[in-house]
Amino acid sequence: MKRAVLKFFKLVAALCVIGVAGLVLLGPGYVERSRNTVAQHAPYLISDPAQALHDSLIIGDWHADSLLWNRDLSAHGAYGQVDLPRQIEGNVAVQVFAAVTKAPDGQNNGRTDATAFDNITPLVMAQLWPVRTWFSLFERAKYQAQKLAEVQMNAPGRLKIIRTVDDLEEVLNRRAAGEQIVGGILGIEGAQALEGDMANLLRLESAGYRLIGLQYIFDNNLGGSLQGRSQAGLTDFGREVVAEVQRRGLILDVAHSSEQVVADVLDMVDMPIVLSHTGMRSVCDDKRNIPVELMQRIAETGGVVGIGYSKNGICDNTPAGVARSIQAAIDALGVDAVSLGSDFDGSIGTTFDTSELAAITQELLKLGLSEAEIGKVMGKNMLRVIRARLSQRP
Repeated sequence: MKRAVLKFFKLVAALCVIGVAGLVLLGPGYVERSRNTVAQHAPYLISDPAQALHDSLIIGDWHADSLLWNRDLSAHGAYGQVDLPRQIEGNVAVQVFAAVTKAPDGQNNGRTDATAFDNITPLVMAQLWPVRTWFSLFERAKYQAQKLAEVQMNAPGRLKIIRTVDDLEEVLNRRAAGEQIVGGILGIEGAQALEGDMANLLRLESAGYRLIGLQYIFDNNLGGSLQGRSQAGLTDFGREVVAEVQRRGLILDVAHSSEQVVADVLDMVDMPIVLSHTGMRSVCDDKRNIPVELMQRIAETGGVVGIGYSKNGICDNTPAGVARSIQAAIDALGVDAVSLGSDFDGSIGTTFDTSELAAITQELLKLGLSEAEIGKVMGKNMLRVIRARLSQRP
């Protein structure tokens, strides 16, 4: 009898080990395959003039969440939407890699509860991130900076992390000389990663972060989220962070911030503001899109609005749909205030990946935009803001 009981417990233990191993080995990849999907489609047919124009552009993207996942970004992936080979194929020059640190359950209900179960915690555990990241949002951000540094090391000559204006100019000069290199900028998606400690802003800056997003999809100790419960404005801590971001020559991102937070920020700063990934209510009346009046105030700062590729932000997430949202943004804000902000690898489904960006260029040409206008939207507006902010660094 004792032998039978012992065998039973050994079997249970073995099954548990197998289950945990399966979760670690297969679980994260399965999750990402189901989240960052690219719809099956025939190859986009790009005209010779559109391809020639696309190949001549400097292309920049304000937002991708690729560092959250355990794919090797130096290799061409079989799933997901961004990696270096596909960026090079798509002619991407500058990419903001945003660090996601927390995502409460129920994020699609429009009023996310910040105290709900955090979906990122089991993901980082299953991906075997360092134990220090399991219960610290700050450490999760630090680790994602380390991950991008490892990509740079493993892909010499193909990725350079941009910390200064000189780094940016080096990337652009090397590309102009024919090198296939991408400039990467680190950003945080939500300053809950600071864990309420201003000193952590300086620590993340030292780790390479240059873009600071105030909120994600839930309220935090800096203020309300557009998708959170309170819809509140900036807290005292939020105001301190905004002031320090301005003083230190960092880039401020108000994506996901409540309307009142955006208004509060605009009332207190004198610098270009970025709304990194969004859509236009005139095209897609979704609660994640702020009113055009606030976007116009962002444009007045010399800042930019990044049009994303998520269906719940632009309703039609085909290349033609992205182009129509870009056109609507130009009509409302002016061509100097519009950029790309894909939200690639941010648990969204798309109809193309970063290697297929020429399809957007073609659709913009079809809408009648000039080559100069397309050049601004695809990257030059982004470069202007980056130069303006990083040149102010102490």
